[in-house]
Parts: sequence; structure tokens; C-alpha cells
Amino acid sequence: MTNPLIIALDVDNTAEALQLIQQIGPVAEFYKVGMELYATGGMDFVTRVSEMGKNVFLDLKLYDIGETVKRATSKICKIAEPTFLTVHGSRTVMKAAVEGRGATATKLLAVTVLTSFDQDDLADLGYSVPISDLVELRVKKALESGIDGIVCSPLEVGRVREVGGPKLKLITPGVRSAGSAKGDQKRVATPYEAIRDGADYLVIGRQVTRAEDPRKACEEILAEIQAPETTSAAKE
Repeated sequence: MTNPLIIALDVDNTAEALQLIQQIGPVAEFYKVGMELYATGGMDFVTRVSEMGKNVFLDLKLYDIGETVKRATSKICKIAEPTFLTVHGSRTVMKAAVEGRGATATKLLAVTVLTSFDQDDLADLGYSVPISDLVELRVKKALESGIDGIVCSPLEVGRVREVGGPKLKLITPGVRSAGSAKGDQKRVATPYEAIRDGADYLVIGRQVTRAEDPRKACEEILAEIQAPETTSAAKE
């Protein structure tokens, strides 16, 4: 199978991020650049990571009026050329991003509901529907808009796969090995569970970035996906 790991570069600066990439080496091929690191390194950093032979998941969750999203997407795709770029799961935003992306190779991903949100958080935003219903609605709108993939919780990934079909790329944050701290995530599953239920890629952060040996941590996660029972028994 394709290496499913996307390592989240949620670190303080670009130097630390580059060091982490070098430490992990060939064990991971995909890295997430979020808003904090993008604010520090910008498009130049995204390009540098690409030049190291790595894929970049640029997680900016673009959300603004259509014309602004269209223009921003166009510039990002033409200059930084990330492998994946995230936008908000609003139909207007998604359609604008698709138009802005044009013929470039970047794949656009729609964010459904943040994995740090639970039902109470959704209610606070004024939504009275269950999380699963809102996720399903946004998946359907993403398909109509020409979006390439979906970012969703591993708890919803099975249903998203059913609705979205086999070609839609599914990326799941909120993934933790058994026994690992959840941090600020509320809707989580293990790497094996997420892949089993239909995820293509897993976004892994602190479990790797704060490990004493990040490369070994990646290797352990990959082994867990292949043989979860053996890996769990070894940890015990």
C-alpha cells in the first residue's frame, strides 16, 4: 500500500521542521504544513520541502468570499504547488477554490468538521444536527463542487467513503495509537481502525514530533497498521 502517513510539522520554526524531516528520512513521504508554520516560512518553505522530495499537505482551511478564495488558491497552486491544499467545506468556497486551482496538479481537500469539535461545539456554532449529518452534507457538496478529497474524523471516515466513493481521497486527523494521549482531539481512532474504515492518509502529529526517536515512532505506526494485534501485544 502507499505510505499513509502525513506527519504534521506543528513545530516552532522552519529550522526545527527541516531537522525533523531529516531525522525521519525515507520512512515518511508526506508532511503537513499548518497555519503556524506557514506564517513563519510561507510559500518558500513549502517549495523547500517539495525540493527535498517530499509531498506537502498545506492545511490552510481557506475561508473567505469566493473571489478572494479563488485568487488565493490560484497563487498558492502556481507558486508553492503543494500536493494537497485544504479549504472550508462551504459550497461557495469549494467552487471558488476549484476555479482558482485551474489546471495545476494540486489536489483540493474540503474540511468537514474539526476533530477537536464534539456535539457541544457544533451546538455552540448554531448547528442543531448531529455531526455525522453535517459531515455527510459537506461530502455531497464537495462532490458536486469538483473537490478531490475530504478531511474528516476517523469516526466518520467509513460513512464518508460510502458516500464519496472509491476515488475520493480521505485524510483523517485525530489518529492516535492505543495508549497515546488524545491531546486536544475529541473524535479519535487508532491508525489501524482509520485505514480499515477507508482512510487513505493519516495525519499524525505529537505522537511522532514529540517522540525521542521520530523515525522509530513512524515505523511503529506503520507496523501497527499492518499487524495491530502483534504491535499491541509487544507494547504490553
